[in-house]
Amino acid sequence: MAPGGGDGRMFAGLRDKLKSTNLYDAKVGAIHLKNKVGKFGNLINPNHRHDEEHEKATDDKRTKIAESHRFQSFAPERDGNKIKWYVDGQDYFYAVSVALEKANETIYIEDWWLSPELFLRRPPYFNQEWRLDQVLKRRAEAGVKIYIVVYKEVAQAVSCNSAHTKHALHALCPEGSPGYGNITVLRHPDHNVFENAGDMTFYWAHHEKFIVIDYEIAFIGGLDLCFGRWDSRQHPCADVHPAGVQNEMFPGQDFNNNRILDFQTVEDWKSNELSKADFGRMPWHDVAMCVIGDCVYDIAEHFVLRWNFVKRDKYKRSEKVDWLTMTGREGENEDLVAVQRPKHPVGEYSHHPLSPLENRTWAQGHQGTVHAQVVRSSCDWSSGILTEHSIQNAYSEIIRNAQHFVYIENQFFITATGEEQAPIHNTIGRAIVDACVKAGKEGRKFRVIIVIPAVPGFAGDLRDDAAAGTRAIMDYQYKSIHRGEHSIFEQIKKEGVDPRQHIFIFNLRSYDRLNKTPAMVQQEEKSGVKYQDVQRAEAEEIMAEGVHSTTDQNPTLGDTTGDNEKERLVDAKRRFEAQRGEVGLDKEVTSADSIAATAMLNGGKVSEQRWDDDLEKEKENFIQEELYIHGKLLIVDDRIVICGSSNINDRSQLGVHDSELSIVMEDYNTIDSTMDGQPFKAGHHAATLRRLLWREHLGLLPAQPVDASKDPNAQPADVCPNDIMEGPEYEFVADPMSDQVWNMWTGNADTNTQIFRHLFRADPDDNIKTFDDYEAFLPRHSKFKQGHLHDPFMPAQEVREKLDQIKGHLVWMPLDFLCDAPMAEKGLQVNAYTESIYT
Repeated sequence: MAPGGGDGRMFAGLRDKLKSTNLYDAKVGAIHLKNKVGKFGNLINPNHRHDEEHEKATDDKRTKIAESHRFQSFAPERDGNKIKWYVDGQDYFYAVSVALEKANETIYIEDWWLSPELFLRRPPYFNQEWRLDQVLKRRAEAGVKIYIVVYKEVAQAVSCNSAHTKHALHALCPEGSPGYGNITVLRHPDHNVFENAGDMTFYWAHHEKFIVIDYEIAFIGGLDLCFGRWDSRQHPCADVHPAGVQNEMFPGQDFNNNRILDFQTVEDWKSNELSKADFGRMPWHDVAMCVIGDCVYDIAEHFVLRWNFVKRDKYKRSEKVDWLTMTGREGENEDLVAVQRPKHPVGEYSHHPLSPLENRTWAQGHQGTVHAQVVRSSCDWSSGILTEHSIQNAYSEIIRNAQHFVYIENQFFITATGEEQAPIHNTIGRAIVDACVKAGKEGRKFRVIIVIPAVPGFAGDLRDDAAAGTRAIMDYQYKSIHRGEHSIFEQIKKEGVDPRQHIFIFNLRSYDRLNKTPAMVQQEEKSGVKYQDVQRAEAEEIMAEGVHSTTDQNPTLGDTTGDNEKERLVDAKRRFEAQRGEVGLDKEVTSADSIAATAMLNGGKVSEQRWDDDLEKEKENFIQEELYIHGKLLIVDDRIVICGSSNINDRSQLGVHDSELSIVMEDYNTIDSTMDGQPFKAGHHAATLRRLLWREHLGLLPAQPVDASKDPNAQPADVCPNDIMEGPEYEFVADPMSDQVWNMWTGNADTNTQIFRHLFRADPDDNIKTFDDYEAFLPRHSKFKQGHLHDPFMPAQEVREKLDQIKGHLVWMPLDFLCDAPMAEKGLQVNAYTESIYT
């Protein structure tokens, strides 16, 4: 017997006995309290996650892995992925609904914002079972484990209300019901100084948008599962339905126009302070991917890392939150996904996937032909790791090596050409300069085509003091592009190359007509009920069940509207509907609820649209709005694509600010194409995506029917491949450098810009160089509603015929907007302390 062996057994037995006593619980509680209080030490030790020997060893291991990979990513390059693209929310959300419904084991969701009340299929009235929370509830009741991480917002700055997200989803399966405990929602980062002390961050956000289902299939891109994102390729602005409010597409707060009014009290999802009868919505353009293949594992790994980091950072002492372990990251490698094994662990260790990884379809062999790699922006505050900015590395390298064209769709465009543009530090702009200068000096045709929003999606008149932050973002974008000696344009000029031969920047804009017919106006008058009350009553009816609670401890399932208010709404709708026959709306309504299709292929003309009254009264119902580009997309040379959550700004690209996840894709399946008239082998994935996007923007695609059930592009990648919609228009845009395509692209942008200016005085505009110009161009008064026709005396037929000329959605970005005015004056909103928030 070894010396002390008997004593060791005796003390071990004593410890076992003590574990069942209150004394042991008190000891463990004291240790946890000590660790909690110890977080205040982090205030003076920001390196506290990386200063112990085991932490340094993990950092060194991660660094070596990243250095062995392209772009210094945590993830390797992977062959044989099957990847399907989605353009706009209708197709994407439908595909997500199909995939979620088939989940058997686990669902991971990472979002900046998640709205439990989002309808994944439309119209909502006829698809109530496809509301997101109802889909997740069904899967939880079937035994699927659902893990969700959402950004915990600073409530004073952002209105997405992640507390509502968490409590609404946790309340779906209360204790004693099927599915109880199968949905867990974590919010991060914390803003409670007593909880997190030195680990708080107020400025930066978790911005990833991805889903992993059963380790079999993943979705990744620019679309959060939240309000305001669902849209079709014709991008309607109108949602008024005189034939019946049950036909509406955007219930409650899903009808939104960020340029007029930001989301308000989103926990009351049925309410909406913006009247559909008076204003249009802001349409939304986005892009996402569905992935089957080895890259699914890498996306899952990022989620497990994030989950375990949040567990450690915020929920270490919560029994309701388990640690996640995963196949391939076990034993000595479990530290790569932040698994910790404290002496007194709280919560279980749940191993994923729940069934053997080798059973996955993609583990049996290559499922597709796309060579892909997952890249990210992540760091200590967001994931507990040393800074990784492999997204910026990928963008810069791929752009710098471009030979023919660079096509960018992004929500922002803020970048630097070097170290002289502080506070901007990402150098994607330098890569653009290098590519253009090289092409210019070689005499090679080369274009960089950038499509971004005309105005960042924040509410308010750009002339107001409250819009200083919005103007600051625009100012940084203009300085990135062409204002100042260190801008992209000026740096290219410095090398003797004309940037205007290579770089072209566009916005998107959409028009529509509110179908507020004279008969519906009479219905309002006779009933004494405004359509806005009817739209809320409809939202109340189609899915009244919700959660009206602020804590998980006391969630209340049921109607979130008080009994008196509910009765008022029901009565208002009854009185409104009672007048339907009196005003003639019991017959067929011949005017279209939206005329957005007229800007698309075979959509007819505005001048031929039915209107059952004097056309002069129709004029007040024409509306326009910027078509908000939210996708984060890069296509280079019809061969390589980057898509994900990452904007082109410091927030997304530096790694130390917002956390992001994107994927780099190159299809080894090539198709015979042309490039500037010469034979060219294009990647199938990149070329078909670019061709569909360009046809949408040019108006060379037909409008989408609302029923997506028979649309191959609205199915997950395991059901069918993309329908590339072949035909004459597909062939027309095949060569991205052809003169015919470019003439149509710029010609449409010319005409559309002029028409929107002439009819609506759409701002921003090149004619607005000062704030005085602004007042002359678009006087501030309440005579006309925002987004409506500017000149009420223009003949109705002329308005219709002008709108006939708009094709697609392209307009030029006004590069001279406020060029002679101080756009971002220093002050309380914009100063040395806040600049990095806007960049």
